[in-house]
Amino acid sequence: MCADETPVPRRILLVSGLSGAGKSSILRILEDLDHEVIDNPPLGMLDDIVARAERPVAIGVDSRTRGFDASAVLEALARLRVNPNLRVELIYATAEENVLLSRYTATRRRHPLALHGSIKEGIEEEILLTAPLRAAADLVIDTSDMPPPELRQFVESRFSPWQDSSGQGLTVALMSFAFPAGLPREADIVFDARFLRNPHYDPQLAPKTGLDADVAAYVAHDADYKPFLHQIHSMLQLVLPRFVQEGKKYATIAIGCTGGRHRSVTLVEALAQKLAAPDGMGRYHGSGQWPIMIMPRELARQGLSAWRWARKPAETPQPDGL
Repeated sequence: MCADETPVPRRILLVSGLSGAGKSSILRILEDLDHEVIDNPPLGMLDDIVARAERPVAIGVDSRTRGFDASAVLEALARLRVNPNLRVELIYATAEENVLLSRYTATRRRHPLALHGSIKEGIEEEILLTAPLRAAADLVIDTSDMPPPELRQFVESRFSPWQDSSGQGLTVALMSFAFPAGLPREADIVFDARFLRNPHYDPQLAPKTGLDADVAAYVAHDADYKPFLHQIHSMLQLVLPRFVQEGKKYATIAIGCTGGRHRSVTLVEALAQKLAAPDGMGRYHGSGQWPIMIMPRELARQGLSAWRWARKPAETPQPDGL
């Protein structure tokens, strides 16, 4: 590094949330991403842990932590953020109450706050106890309908080492989804493609997906397809650079249809090509290097496709075929 270059701030992640919502899984993934992981240290040791660490650090903090108090966690967070050499973020893992109940029933584990009461009472108490952390979180990860492979890809797309070193500014995730399966909770912008002609009603196209050329051609034949795609692209040319100015490191753009197989997939694929093109972000300097990920949510859950890069992060070797 040249003498006049500003050092890249070291990443410090505080990972909190509800018991059973996936905090331990998130910490394991971060450990695989070369973060130094410490789970549930005494709150008074946070400053010392960060001062001694030489790598990015991920610290688990939840209701099991000795001396846990949400206000004390927020005070520690504020102290760490004063240091310009640190990039400090708070991650909060959550899930719907019925999902947490189901997970505890399946594993027969005891809730840490339900030593003498019901699991439901423990969950409700923890929701109240950690509410200030959720409100202050830089990223809330809802794992209610997120299988482990999706959680791993989600965390990797946002906290891989290249995000600290490459200076690329923003990761753009383009997600296709089915409205009946629920809105993507991580989405920053959502578009509805259900007004376009639907290949589902063509017996030859129904079993296929928007990844197939004949399905994509069928959808694109709708007179409003190109104007809609153009308007989405134009809006992102305006909005994404402003996200960067606000300091956002990732943006999820979601496009939904009825089944999440045809129209939304077609649009996401076409939009990815537009954004990944050399002039895909127009006049905005440096935006041509933004990594772009394609996330076909329903196809991935059905084993028909997988999350992949439309434009890979710089300085990150990727296996062939991704």
